[in-house]
Amino acid sequence: MKQIDHAYLCRALVHLSGVPTRIYEGETLLESVFPAPLPRDPLALCRAEVFSIREPVGYYMTSRFYCYGIINAGEMKIVIGPTAQITPGAQTLRELAFQADVPKEETDAFVDGMKHIGRISLETLLMMLCTTNYLLTGEKLELEDIAIRGAQQEAIKARVERRRTAKVYETEAAPESHHALQLEETLMDMVRRGDTAALRQWFAAAPPVRAGLLAADQLRQLRNTFIVTATLTTRAAIRGGLDAEEALSLSDAFIQRVEQLSEHSAILNLQYNMVLEFTEQVEKVRRGKSPTKLAVDVANYVQRHLSEPIRTEAMAREFYLTRTHFSAKFKKETGMTLTDFILNEKTEEAKRLLRYSDKSAAAIGAYLGFSSHGHFAKVFKKYAGMTPNEYRERHLN
Repeated sequence: MKQIDHAYLCRALVHLSGVPTRIYEGETLLESVFPAPLPRDPLALCRAEVFSIREPVGYYMTSRFYCYGIINAGEMKIVIGPTAQITPGAQTLRELAFQADVPKEETDAFVDGMKHIGRISLETLLMMLCTTNYLLTGEKLELEDIAIRGAQQEAIKARVERRRTAKVYETEAAPESHHALQLEETLMDMVRRGDTAALRQWFAAAPPVRAGLLAADQLRQLRNTFIVTATLTTRAAIRGGLDAEEALSLSDAFIQRVEQLSEHSAILNLQYNMVLEFTEQVEKVRRGKSPTKLAVDVANYVQRHLSEPIRTEAMAREFYLTRTHFSAKFKKETGMTLTDFILNEKTEEAKRLLRYSDKSAAAIGAYLGFSSHGHFAKVFKKYAGMTPNEYRERHLN
């Protein structure tokens, strides 16, 4: 292979795509260029998975729908990413910073840097990779030569169960049969109410539902059915109180993902996960049986700012109310103080992180905006009935 100017190649690819680019020789980093400063490289979260890809041109999709493109040219490996067509919200990026061990004081810089990364489609990224690979090796590859490894990517979430999923949707084209209106209304009502317990029970014993004929091609039929379900689910979630912008962004991300899958089981798994994800998000903002508009708005605000110290004054300004009126109105409508509500929500998020991440209790407390580990431990014990370490030990798998 001819001598490569790695610095020039890196800069050129970043100028073309606006996406971070790295060049390795074996495991050794030779050059890296980022469109904006990042305190930590998010590649660290999935480096092993990315480096396991050995095809001349390939890609890796994370559970947050970020994509990394890979070129393997002899001993040289080029990694371009992360990129996505839909940029996640600030709270999602702050959680990504937490997972990447970004210091608290550098989190805002990380979030800002991630927002400046170029947004390109998977197809565009792969064509750029194919072109670069051709210039380096002379090998001509087309998109159809690159496997779309839907089921071989990491499971979207551990809770997705193929056995249950298979019962939810019957995707064989049946021109004489459409979704039963009653079943559709039942499912969407669960999403609207944020009733995850009922949804899981329904999924476990749901009757087969035949999709109407939406395409002559089986793969297109699966994807179109998914898109219809995404539209209905998004509307139900918004009616349930989920912030419209967040709901639409989440829907866009799921639809972008399904267009990259080509296996029956992978699409069904994603569909199950999508409906459950929307329902869980609605559940988070609908505490109580009949939440008021203020309660739902406050819950949405708290979810968007979980990793920050949340102050009543700032929230009151958000809703154009005085601090005193805001606090009194919330207490009257919900029966609980704003402080109790906020700290309970942070405790619930802490429980999730204690169960599903390997971060220390101290790191989780800092991520959630507590002033000290002692403060976090005291609050957690008050709302969870045990210390963070006791909770983690009790829920170890």
